[in-house]
Amino acid sequence: MRLKDCHNVQDFRKLARQRLPGPVFHYIDGAADDELTQRRNTEAFASCDLVPNVLAGVDSVDLRTTVMGREIAMPLMLSPTALQRLFHWQGERAVARAAERIGTWFGISSLGTVGLEEIGRTISSPKLFQLYVHKDRGLNDAMIEAAKAARFDALALTVDTVVAGNRERCLRSGFTSPPRLTPRSALSFATHPRWTLNYLLRERFDLPNLSKHVAQGSNIAISVASYLNEMLDPALDWKTAEKIRVQWGGQFCLKGIMSVNDAKRAVDIGATAIMVSNHGGRQLDGSRAPFDQLAEICDAVGDSIDVICDGGIQRGSHVLKALSVGAKAVSGGRLYLYALAAAGEAGVDRVLAKLKAEIERDMRLMGARSVADLGRTNLRWR
Repeated sequence: MRLKDCHNVQDFRKLARQRLPGPVFHYIDGAADDELTQRRNTEAFASCDLVPNVLAGVDSVDLRTTVMGREIAMPLMLSPTALQRLFHWQGERAVARAAERIGTWFGISSLGTVGLEEIGRTISSPKLFQLYVHKDRGLNDAMIEAAKAARFDALALTVDTVVAGNRERCLRSGFTSPPRLTPRSALSFATHPRWTLNYLLRERFDLPNLSKHVAQGSNIAISVASYLNEMLDPALDWKTAEKIRVQWGGQFCLKGIMSVNDAKRAVDIGATAIMVSNHGGRQLDGSRAPFDQLAEICDAVGDSIDVICDGGIQRGSHVLKALSVGAKAVSGGRLYLYALAAAGEAGVDRVLAKLKAEIERDMRLMGARSVADLGRTNLRWR
């Protein structure tokens, strides 16, 4: 399979599986426990049908929307994800450049593999920093100040990861950051020589936002679950979230909101956006899909805060359904990580172009000239 044969997210997933050693692929692809929630995230969209209007004379389509004070060219954002240079040596640099070309938000994780300063200096499109609150308060302060200095446009506080989800694929494969060679993984690394040579011979793997404070993950191999359980602060609460919002002083998003009560509290502490998200099904298996929760959350707070539907997006029609319910935009991680792993920057460019073309085509078929024309009158639930 080649890049030119990739026409949708699942095609990129197949090519990524060919290109990556098993432990690395399953880190991207896997989720918690029985992976029910991960599957639901996409399947939820099938329970809702689009009702098009015809003869609408849609000679042009305007996909622009404004999220967290920044206008973007299409209502699809790239969620922050960790460890990207393990998936392809270009990592966050490739994803950031692709996001800048297409004109949308791009996120850097606390566990990112490219520093905040470099991204801030080289990328002009909207940038989001995802903060994991560590037990080390000095580390938290340093990351927030680095994001300020790099002129990031918003901070997203991850609120659904005070303990690691039970990601059994990682337990079976022995995945660690940085990768550790074991008898179990050696054959997979050996049979993927392009990935292995890039990892060994190119820029040394590092987590630059963390490595000046902690060696784990950069110089000391550790599983992601062990890192989250040992390093993150399980006492994270609403008071801490509000203090971080004040300390940041700008556009502030809570990532991992799934209930109406929590959405209302996000408004109360002064957040400007929420990501309705279950962390890609990687945390609490058996939880609801973001799309299934979207209507009641938009009804409760949609006039007061930007609501972003995060997770399960694989088609342009999924984007239209979320916008019709009331989301300002959608975001996703795996959709571009598969493409990054498959072909680096060219892969991310191609998957974003494919998704944008789907959104534009589906808007025309719906008889909608702009995202403002979408609403619940366009939807029916099964």
